[in-house]
Amino acid sequence: MCMKPKFLMLLFFLPLGLMAQDWEQDYQKVVQRASQENKLILLVFSGSDWCAPCIKLERTIWQSEEFQNHANANYVLYRADFPRKKANRLPNPILNQNKALAERFNTNGLFPLVILMRADETVLGQTGYKKLDPNAYIDHLNSFLIK
Repeated sequence: MCMKPKFLMLLFFLPLGLMAQDWEQDYQKVVQRASQENKLILLVFSGSDWCAPCIKLERTIWQSEEFQNHANANYVLYRADFPRKKANRLPNPILNQNKALAERFNTNGLFPLVILMRADETVLGQTGYKKLDPNAYIDHLNSFLIK
């Protein structure tokens, strides 16, 4: 009897794990992968535990099936996160990497800041949270390719 509810919970949560986004932990690997796979880089500056628009972007766009499918085919992802809660503190190497990226790409300290760039780190465009559905947000990102 006790096994059945656990099995049902596993079936419920398993698809969520399978849909998890492939956010790289090492920015240099992002650049290498983007070059090798001929993909764009999507660099996201986020305050995952304090920035309401960052959290909305995560829930409505990044976690959507539409975005995940598009991202897997077109992007290498890196989230430069700056959490504030002690429980969410990042290891120093990742924190230092994120600070260095902020000095290069987010000098105004905007959160969220979403940057689409080529593998050579040429910025194609930048945006933030927009109250759009996932397909409209993808179209918005694709508009940077037309310019």
